[in-house]
Amino acid sequence: PPRSTLFPYTTLFRSAVSAAAFDSANKLYEEGKFTDAASAYEKLAQSGETSAALYFNLGNAFFKSGQIGRAVAAYRTAQQLTPHDPDVRANLQFARNQAQGPTLSPSRFQRWLGRLTLNEWTLLAASVLWLWLLLLTVLQWRPALRPTLRGYGFSLALLAVLFSVCVAATLRETRFTRTAIVVTGEAVVRYGPLAESPTAFTVHDGAELWVLDQKDEWLQVTAGPNRVGWLRRDQALVSRS
Repeated sequence: PPRSTLFPYTTLFRSAVSAAAFDSANKLYEEGKFTDAASAYEKLAQSGETSAALYFNLGNAFFKSGQIGRAVAAYRTAQQLTPHDPDVRANLQFARNQAQGPTLSPSRFQRWLGRLTLNEWTLLAASVLWLWLLLLTVLQWRPALRPTLRGYGFSLALLAVLFSVCVAATLRETRFTRTAIVVTGEAVVRYGPLAESPTAFTVHDGAELWVLDQKDEWLQVTAGPNRVGWLRRDQALVSRS
C-alpha cells in the first residue's frame, strides 16, 4: 500500500498564512476528509507555494479520494522537487499500478536514466570529460606514460560519450517531451480530432500517454506502438516528463 503518512514541513512557506493553510489541509486529511484536503492543498499550490511535502500530501489526498490520475500528477511534481525520496517514488509507482488498460511503460533505459536528475547526469559527464582532458595533458607532458595510461584514456573517452548521451536523453525527456495524464474514469481516444471520429482505444483514470501534437481542444497521444489517437484536452493533465 502507499505511504499515507503526511510529510511535515520540508521547506519554509512564504508566509504564516500559507503555513496555517498547510496545517489546516493536513487536519482535514487526518479527519478523513480527503476531497476537502485535496482542494485545500491544491488551492495552496495555486497560490504559488511549491514544496515536495505539499505535492506529496496532495497526491495522498487525491489517491485517498479515488482520483488516481491527479494523484499521479501530484506525485510526479513531488518527484521533480525531490528526485531521490523513496516514499515519493514508492507512492508514484503504487498509483501508476492502479491504472487499468493502455498506459506508458518506461523502457529499461528510461528507468536507468531516471536514477539521476539532469543536473546529476550533466555533472557526471562534465567530471569524466575533465578527467579525460587532464589525462591527455599528462600524456603530453610525460610521453613515457602513454603505453601504461592509453587504456585509461580510451575508457574515460567512452564514459564521456556514454554520459553525454544520457544527458541528451534526459534533457529530451524532461524538457521536450510532454505527458498527458488521464483524470477521468474512462476516456475514448479517437482516430481523429473530432467527436464523431471512430474509437482507436479506451484509457482510464491514471493512464499516462505521450503527447505528439495538439489541435484545438484535442491532443494527439500514444501509449506505445500501434496505439495512437486523439484525446480531448479536458480529460487529461499535461506535464513535462
